[in-house]
Amino acid sequence: MDSFKNPPPPQETKLHFLDYWRIIRIRKAIIITVFLITAIIATAVTFILPESYASTTRIKVEGEGGGDISPLGGGSYSQALPYDAYFIQTTFEIIQSQVVLSNVVNALNLNVEWGKKYFGNETLKTVDTIEILKQRMSLSPVRNTKLISITVYSDDRNEAARLANAIATAYQDYRLDMRNQLTQKGINALEDEFQQEDQQIRVAETNVDELRRAVGIVVDSPDANGPTPSLNEQTIQTLFATQMEMERNYKELLTQYSELQKYDKDKLRDVLPSVSQDGALSGLLDKLHEAQQNYATLTNDYMPADVHVARVKSMIDELNQQINDRVDGIMAGMDSMVTSKKAALDELTSRVEAARQKDKDDAVKTAPYWEAKRQMISMLEFHKLLAAKIESEKLDLEIPKTSLVQVTDPAQPGKSPVKPNKTLNITLGLVFGLIMGVGLAFFIEYLDTSVKTIDDVERAFQAPVLGVIPQNVGHLVNEGPESKHAEAYRVLRTNIIFSRKDDKLNTIVVVSAGAGEGKSTTTLNLATVFAQTGQRVLVVDSDLRRPTLHKLLHVSNTLGLTNYLLKQNTLAEVVQTTSVPMLDFMASGKLPNSSMGVLGSVQMKEMITELKQRYDFIFFDSPPILGVSDASILASEVDLVVQVIQYRRYPQPMNIRAKQMIEKVGGNFIGIVLNNINMSQDESYYYYSGYYHDYYYSRNEEGQEAAAANPAAEGDAETGIKQKY
Repeated sequence: MDSFKNPPPPQETKLHFLDYWRIIRIRKAIIITVFLITAIIATAVTFILPESYASTTRIKVEGEGGGDISPLGGGSYSQALPYDAYFIQTTFEIIQSQVVLSNVVNALNLNVEWGKKYFGNETLKTVDTIEILKQRMSLSPVRNTKLISITVYSDDRNEAARLANAIATAYQDYRLDMRNQLTQKGINALEDEFQQEDQQIRVAETNVDELRRAVGIVVDSPDANGPTPSLNEQTIQTLFATQMEMERNYKELLTQYSELQKYDKDKLRDVLPSVSQDGALSGLLDKLHEAQQNYATLTNDYMPADVHVARVKSMIDELNQQINDRVDGIMAGMDSMVTSKKAALDELTSRVEAARQKDKDDAVKTAPYWEAKRQMISMLEFHKLLAAKIESEKLDLEIPKTSLVQVTDPAQPGKSPVKPNKTLNITLGLVFGLIMGVGLAFFIEYLDTSVKTIDDVERAFQAPVLGVIPQNVGHLVNEGPESKHAEAYRVLRTNIIFSRKDDKLNTIVVVSAGAGEGKSTTTLNLATVFAQTGQRVLVVDSDLRRPTLHKLLHVSNTLGLTNYLLKQNTLAEVVQTTSVPMLDFMASGKLPNSSMGVLGSVQMKEMITELKQRYDFIFFDSPPILGVSDASILASEVDLVVQVIQYRRYPQPMNIRAKQMIEKVGGNFIGIVLNNINMSQDESYYYYSGYYHDYYYSRNEEGQEAAAANPAAEGDAETGIKQKY
């Protein structure tokens, strides 16, 4: 009960490679069926599909320029264009556009040709023909190049080549037409601009003439772009040099004159000869020196009153007066010279400033005229450049030029069909069929929650597996002790014996969750192998509603368990012997309405107690435990309970519920028997049954006869080996 309330946690499921291989072997019928169906369908479809030829042409595609025409200054717009990541895909869409493919349809008259060929002489619409053509063509870029492959499929090899070449030509013509159209649009735009510029130039010329008359310009040089200055650049430079020289001389003279004014006349007599190269002053000074020398000589010889001395004295006075007058004259001359230089310098400066002011006034007055003239000249120059550009583009439009699309490899008719690829299609069909089959097998296995392996039992039920019974087991009563299936039940017998905690526990009931799991066969065969070891064994058919053991033993079901429990007959009267020595049988007997619930009666418990004293082992067959309450009652009354689970029959939750019911009523649950195992498919079960079969039945005839003569000894010898299973 405690184990029922608090069951131990289930172990984690871990799949091994052998588990996958086991699923494949078990579900091989499904895998093979799906594989064959898919392979047959793929093969049939491959041979039914019409053959198709392919032709491929390759074209080299250049990118578009940056404008309709090249710029006025020369050069190319395309050199400055960035990389276009969508150019190839855009080209694909243009090639498949109605603008391009409609030219192919018209050139090859596909509306009529395909209408006759595929639609019973009905003329197709261009839109429908284009859709058919798009389905037949394939575009792909050539890696790291400007090449594009155009592939067309058709049931006619020549038609495929014609279509591929026609598509390449149509796209080539489209690009050339688009280029010419853009160039023509550019020329038209330039011509419109040229006309507008021409009108603007006429207006500008009229405005310039009016401004020229308004400002009073009589003669104007065509090359002049401003008023003629009064002083040209060379004259201005000369006047500037002259002005600087006059100013320098004036300043030097003024400085010299200012210094001389600081001296008195006696000092000036000494200084002026070195400053001014005046011959008169020098001559007077020489005469004065000479007169003074004569005067000094005469005064040594004569008296001052002497007539000679007086005459020399008078001469000295006269020379001094002349020298003073000459000094005054020189100073007056220098003053006049300073004034004259100052006047000349002022006059030159005034004349230069007047000329500059006049030029400034003329520039301000005539500025609108000259600005208008410059604009007009600029417009004339652009007008000439525009006219030359228009003529150049017109000439370039007429000259044949290299196409932006070049056909590098024209399409040729295919030698063999490319569709359907029989080898590839059939191979893919086989691979797909195999994948589908394996996938379906694993999906069905996933949906199947029934018991599949011993690991499933031990993980989900937390109970030991006492025995593994192979598929298509017969009845040992008929097959005898040397039956090829007997060893599986011997292993089960050994494990049951060692599962008992007390030798007095000798009543065993075999139950199952549902009908048809093999509990009756297991009960009878298990009792048979116990009897073959020389132990007294009784089999009680306690499945009162659907008894089957009497049919297997070929005995009567007239008297049995119900008759004894209802006290109609004695125990000796209801127990029957069988063809197997040491094995007795108690049938279920008839089931009158008054016998409902007799299995839970006191008489039943007393019968079990009495049978335990007469027999070494008593086996009870029971109805499904989830169907009626009889099995639960039996589980609570006997010593040991064994549950039979048929391989891959009922879901695990159903079997788990049966085990829980046994534990709930207090049954001594000792383990599980896996029944109806396919040993050929589940190799993991080989060591539970097949090993012993191979071991015992590979012996010679003498060994087999000896084992048959002493089955008890054989069973005892095997006990130690089987215990670990």
